[in-house]
Amino acid sequence: MAGCHSHPDSDSQSASDSSYKIYKLRGKVVSTNAGTGEVTLDHEAIPGFMEAMTMPYKLKDANILSELHPGDMITGDLLVSQHADADVLLDHIVVVAQGKPDYKPKVLYHVPAPGDAVPDFKLRNQDGRAIHLEQFHGKELLITFIYTRCPLPDFCPRVTHYFADMNRQLAASPALYNRTHLLCVSFDPDNDTPERLRAYGATYIGSDAKDAFAHWDFAVPEKPTLTKMAQYFDLGITQAGDSSITHTLSTTLIGPDGKVVRFYPGNEWTVDQVLADVKQTAG
Repeated sequence: MAGCHSHPDSDSQSASDSSYKIYKLRGKVVSTNAGTGEVTLDHEAIPGFMEAMTMPYKLKDANILSELHPGDMITGDLLVSQHADADVLLDHIVVVAQGKPDYKPKVLYHVPAPGDAVPDFKLRNQDGRAIHLEQFHGKELLITFIYTRCPLPDFCPRVTHYFADMNRQLAASPALYNRTHLLCVSFDPDNDTPERLRAYGATYIGSDAKDAFAHWDFAVPEKPTLTKMAQYFDLGITQAGDSSITHTLSTTLIGPDGKVVRFYPGNEWTVDQVLADVKQTAG
C-alpha cells in the first residue's frame, strides 16, 4: 500500500477550522493539472454530499501532485467551506492502489488490518524507562499518536481527551481495566522529552502521583523507530517551516496476541465505539 500525505501551505485554513466540513472521499485518479494544482477524480458517492461523479478537485498541498498518477486509487478528506465562497479542497490523500507498476512512491505505508502482527517497537516513556510493545501481550493495547505542542484542538488534544475518557470508564470496571493498557506515542522526539510527556499526560490523567501512569503510558521512540512506526500505522508526518508538524491521525486496537483488532483512522471514531470493540475482544 502506498501513501502520500499533504502538508498545509501558509495561506490555507486548517482542516480543523469549523468553517470547513470534512467528508471522506475514495476514487480513481483520471488526470492531474500542475498549472491549477488540481486532480481529476472518478470517485464514489460521498454520503451526505454528492453522488458518484468525475470532476477536478484542488489540492490543499499542490506539492504532492507529482506523486499522483492516472489509475491510482486514493482516499482523502474533502474539506468543504461552510462560507459563501463554497471553497472545496482535497487533503490527507493516501494512495491505496497504484495505477502504474513502473514507479514507487517516496514512502510506503501499511494500513493496519485485523490479524496483522504488530512489530515489537521500542520506546521511552514518561519516566525515562524503556518499554516495548511485546510487554503488553496478554492485554488489549490501544495505541495512538500525538505531539504535545499540537495547536489544533480537533487533532492531538481531541484524541488525548478521548483516551482520558476511556481511561476513566475502564477504571470503573476493574476486571476490564486489568486487561487493557493505553499508549500515546509522540512523533516529536526533538521536543517531547520524558519530562514533557509526563507533564502533558498528567494534565489529562488528572494526577502526577507515582502510580498515575500505571494504565496509560506516554512515550516517544528514537527517530529510526519513529519512521518505521509511522509507516506501519499509516501515520503521515510532515515538518512545517514554523517548527509545527502536519500529521494525520492513527489509532489502533491491538489484541492480547499482539495482532491488530481494529484500526481507527482520523478523528471520527467515538469512545463508545472503541470501548464496544474492547469489550467484544475481551469476550
